[in-house]
Amino acid sequence: MGIASEFALSREQAGLTVEEAAGHTGFTVRTIRRWENGNAKPRKAALELMRRLATEASPRKTRSGDFAFIDLFAGIGGMRRGFESIGGECVFTSEWNEYSRKTYQANFQSDHPINGDITQIEAAGIPKHDVLLAGFPCQPFSIAGVSKKNSLGRPHGFRCETQGTLFFDVARIIDHHRPAAFLLENVKNLKNHDKGKTFSIIRSTLEDELGYQVDVRVQDARPWVPQHRERIFIAGFRKDVGFTFDDLPIPLPEMWPRLGQILHPEDGTEESEERFTTGRKAQVDGKYTLSEKLWQYLQNYAAKHRARGNGFGFGLVGRSDVARTLSARYYKDGAEILIERGAGQRPRRLTPRECSRLMGFDLPRGSEFVIPVSDSQAYRQFGNSVAVPVVKAVATLMKPCIMKAINWQQQRTLFTS
Repeated sequence: MGIASEFALSREQAGLTVEEAAGHTGFTVRTIRRWENGNAKPRKAALELMRRLATEASPRKTRSGDFAFIDLFAGIGGMRRGFESIGGECVFTSEWNEYSRKTYQANFQSDHPINGDITQIEAAGIPKHDVLLAGFPCQPFSIAGVSKKNSLGRPHGFRCETQGTLFFDVARIIDHHRPAAFLLENVKNLKNHDKGKTFSIIRSTLEDELGYQVDVRVQDARPWVPQHRERIFIAGFRKDVGFTFDDLPIPLPEMWPRLGQILHPEDGTEESEERFTTGRKAQVDGKYTLSEKLWQYLQNYAAKHRARGNGFGFGLVGRSDVARTLSARYYKDGAEILIERGAGQRPRRLTPRECSRLMGFDLPRGSEFVIPVSDSQAYRQFGNSVAVPVVKAVATLMKPCIMKAINWQQQRTLFTS
């Protein structure tokens, strides 16, 4: 984000009009507009003032939610849906992928723009918030040079150890704003990445460097959606408010859903959605059925690996089954989740609407979530997302502790001011 656009963003986050910004800075309205249009570079002092006013603007004074949160690496808004369901209000969003931004914008009515590359956004330009959410991508961490710095007596820490990774941007924003709480999400293998070194640096950064109370849970989405999907959740609080994932309520096994609940019924009981289903009975469009060539290839591929004693192959499932993990590569051949269509018929892929239900963006028979992108992009987006019902469960567990942490923070501010 350029300096000119940062000035405009900070002004908006401070709740100021162009005229009011002119009054605060002492420059003319015409000059402010030239800065925001990129026709001139803002004066450093004026930019710093806007940053400070944006940071000082309390979200709880101007927002209607119980608490304010920011949505980093937002994807299509899975984390946001979970935290809005418990009364949170999103005050800042960052997502770099243009197709994900399109889907996000189609589904959320926000009074703030969707920002792009978080690495280009100054922490001071992000509004004050109570909770930080981030489904940050996992990247390798380089710890080369740390031992050398130790031997030379030079300081290091997260700015050294995480620099160049996207987790660094999460850490620098937490460091600047000191939110009451955060929730980070990643693939379960984060714990074992690079023989555990990556996760060790992340946890040390959050606990030792930034001073948060942290609890971690690898949770399968299976109790909430008919899919095995394990993800790691990292929750942190500025004060020990008694939070533990051990208290997460898990639905009883007899309540766990099956695929039949999210598949198109194809019997006329569901209204046809032209893009995905056709005809009076709303049957799945034939374009989702595998071609003879692709189906034969997948069968040959599976047979070859079985002969070698490997477990690789397609996942053929019916209405009473549970799916494998939906991945971002699903658009390629759909191999991990193929739906049976009866004897002698080739299987089919899930439709994007069924993927939306499988991930919890829609209810089992719902079709409210807007899918404005191509099927290929939709498969990528759902495959990269979080299972919304899991986030809702975690958010519900976190809320009392979030409110405790906010109250503690407010009392501490009053005591020290």
